[in-house]
Amino acid sequence: MGPHPAVAAIRLAVRRVLHDILVAHSAAPSAASSPSAPPSPSSAASAPGPRGSAPRDDAPLVLAACSGGADSMALASALAFEAPRAGLRAGGVTVDHGLQQGSDARAAEVADRMRALGLAPVEVTAVSVGRSGGPEAAARDARYAALDAAAERHGAAAVLLGHTRDDQAETVLLGLARGSGTRSLSGMAWVSGTGGRYRRPFLQLDRHTVREACLAQSLPVWDDPHNVDPSYTRSRVRHEALPILEKALGKGVVEALARTAQLSRDDADALDAWAARAEADVMTTAPAAAGGAQAVHLDTVGLHGLPAAVRRRVLRRAAIAAGAPAGSLFARHIEEVDRLITGWRGQRAINLPGRVEVRREGGRLVIRQG
Repeated sequence: MGPHPAVAAIRLAVRRVLHDILVAHSAAPSAASSPSAPPSPSSAASAPGPRGSAPRDDAPLVLAACSGGADSMALASALAFEAPRAGLRAGGVTVDHGLQQGSDARAAEVADRMRALGLAPVEVTAVSVGRSGGPEAAARDARYAALDAAAERHGAAAVLLGHTRDDQAETVLLGLARGSGTRSLSGMAWVSGTGGRYRRPFLQLDRHTVREACLAQSLPVWDDPHNVDPSYTRSRVRHEALPILEKALGKGVVEALARTAQLSRDDADALDAWAARAEADVMTTAPAAAGGAQAVHLDTVGLHGLPAAVRRRVLRRAAIAAGAPAGSLFARHIEEVDRLITGWRGQRAINLPGRVEVRREGGRLVIRQG
């Protein structure tokens, strides 16, 4: 008799991601060998062994980011089961945000649970959460910085995250409320981070499935009280907005929002590629001025001939290249800059975050920091 259907589902999702990681690892360029040369002893030693055998000491390491909640515990258990069978090492990391009393003890308990599953190495990393961007954004930034650091310390090939289809639907709804455009509506990517470090195996699984997998395996889980705290925007979306939408529109809202994320991501990727090609035709980087600031020059005639979606992407890329921080550059900023192209009436320069100034000079748009 096979495993519980929910357990089989989470293991299959992780197995597919581990296969992709192995393929990417095998295809990584090596300074010690060429495509026509036979494998070096070191590369042969790192190759996965027969399915079911213990992974080699120098096999690629995959970490599970685990908070102790149902999603991440299901992820940790599936990784512990599948990784050795794929010839990979499996470890875990839990982040102590320090936002609740006893968080350090809870993080230590989560680490013990991961070790009991057979994950090694397992690490607890404590962070200090700032205030920039609000409590949720600050906690997220601190968490990803800690995960990046842990992956670097251990030389991990990838870090798995337990986001589900429900999380994806919430992200799309939040993006829709902000009016942030196609990229925001595309939600969370299957693969993200530097070098494709982060992988999200559960984006096609619902929250009920992963919780059921924990119950079937008698895995203890911790329900974060912040997840039901109405002072957090995502919590209100989860417990108020989505249930109202489902009541008004019927079941299937979560699936539809998640499907919208994938369609939006495909569109956004295509438009970004178009913008990158167009950028080469309209942009030149001028030498640094006396004050040390580097200016980006854009041809206004070439920009005007581009579709709005492509043009605004070029403007955003140029502003970032000139020094504007991407996280502080919003749609309203780019719309103001766009009017220097489409609604030119001799208006004054526009100031962007990061002390970046945009002004029109004849047939050029000049973007300069300082």
